[in-house]
Amino acid sequence: MQPETVIQWHRKGFKLYWTFKSKRIRSGRPSVDKRVQKLIKKMIKENPLWGAPILYGELIKLGIEISERTVSNMIKRYKIKKPPSQTWQTFLKNHMHNTDAVDFFIVKELSVASGVIV
Repeated sequence: MQPETVIQWHRKGFKLYWTFKSKRIRSGRPSVDKRVQKLIKKMIKENPLWGAPILYGELIKLGIEISERTVSNMIKRYKIKKPPSQTWQTFLKNHMHNTDAVDFFIVKELSVASGVIV
């Protein structure tokens, strides 16, 4: 037996040991299926006003078991924000045909006889 052969075996064994030791250990919560992630992302995009409770309820109705917290984290991860609210100008333009003119001015009368402003 040659010394080089023993050293090769040692190196091979050392490499196998650390390869085994370095393997990823599956611990913790299992990841969400890619198809479910895609579905949730689509639902978030199509319904930006829905929050985590509503999305969670819809997923439960579809038979998908997922926690509401996971849905909430996915909303944050995809950074889907609620659409901005409309400005006053847009609001007035949209509702102009349903409103009547209103006078907000207050006219104070001056009573000279009593010296009191009414």
